[in-house]
Amino acid sequence: MTDGPDPDRLNALEAKLAEKRRANEPGPVEEHHLSQAQAGWRMVTELVAGLLLGFGLGYGLDVAFGTMPVFLIIFTLLGFAGGVRAMMRSAEEIAKKNAETHD
Repeated sequence: MTDGPDPDRLNALEAKLAEKRRANEPGPVEEHHLSQAQAGWRMVTELVAGLLLGFGLGYGLDVAFGTMPVFLIIFTLLGFAGGVRAMMRSAEEIAKKNAETHD
């Protein structure tokens, strides 16, 4: 009888496991041609969301206070500004990521 597992068999098993792990590793992520379109849709969505949020808040405040176009115009413009700011942040992020991948 032996006192423990056979070291040669354990080393062989570890080598087989390491080979299987390497075979199952995912390959490098490839950029698809749709990535620019996805970035564009993301920016459009951010702009529209800002506009709708500003419009909704302005309309709600106008209905609550009885001052129909004042808050609607102010908050719609603020929503537009927020949407443009979010778009610019996304464009910066995409440009930074592209610069890192091309270096």
